[in-house]
Amino acid sequence: MIKSPLIGIPMEKVYKISIRFYNNREVRAVWNTEADAWYFSVIDIISAINEQDDYTKTRNYWKYLKARLKKEKNELVSSTTQLRLRAADGKKYLTDTINVRGISELAKRIHNQKASEFLDWLIFSENSIDGKSKQKAYELKESGLINTIEVGTIKGLQQIHSYIFGGLFDFAGQIRTKTISKGGFTFCLAQYLPQQLHIIEQMPETNIDEVFNKYVEMNVAHPFMEGNGRSTRIWLDMILKYRFRLCIDWSQINKKDYLEAMTMSVSDATCIKTLLNGALTDKINDREIFMKGIDYSYYYEQEENL
Repeated sequence: MIKSPLIGIPMEKVYKISIRFYNNREVRAVWNTEADAWYFSVIDIISAINEQDDYTKTRNYWKYLKARLKKEKNELVSSTTQLRLRAADGKKYLTDTINVRGISELAKRIHNQKASEFLDWLIFSENSIDGKSKQKAYELKESGLINTIEVGTIKGLQQIHSYIFGGLFDFAGQIRTKTISKGGFTFCLAQYLPQQLHIIEQMPETNIDEVFNKYVEMNVAHPFMEGNGRSTRIWLDMILKYRFRLCIDWSQINKKDYLEAMTMSVSDATCIKTLLNGALTDKINDREIFMKGIDYSYYYEQEENL
């Protein structure tokens, strides 16, 4: 069992894994319960700021900067903590990480306009409605409250939406009474929405294909004014877990592919079903799968060119 390098207790009791996405670049993070703060991968931060895809160049950049900071006896080095993070090869390696305060100091040392932009983005994203609701989505799982939510029903979907957006949207958990459109497509007209939701709720769930059909129809209905996708993806995973002991590893589904497939699903659900089938996993109790699922779910909703 891996021990925490900070306080000497099992790591799984101290950390939870997360990913932030800055201009489509992953920035890995871990939550330290003892410090009550997120710690972010230094290498990922530098890669994002410098828009550098070459890992070796990024590693060397940090190596030389770290050496210079040590020589100057800069506090940034002493605030850097090595924690285990999962790499692209699926293995976990000790990785230099820093908290938000450390990122602020690091940004001052990187003479690049992108450094201040990254810092502004990070602070905003953590305190925005999305940042706060994502934290509540984590808590939905961590607290065990997710086990009290009805599976596959409209009420269950409302419970999910109400929890993650409660206190953030005044319509949290409420079925919309206005007709809305997106990208030129009009979702179910408000006057027909209650009837349509009842029909969707009654759709069968006897096999995975039927569950995916139900998910697609719920997306087309779009029952809430905002936050539909983030709520419905959790709702889908709950059905799959309850019916088939499976869930979706959302980190395996490319954002562009997912958005295109969901747009196409209005008339042809073949592509989205293929993507979802390819990402099915039986790791339903894997904490990291769930956390990454929330991260990717919110990533799908991020606007481009932040």
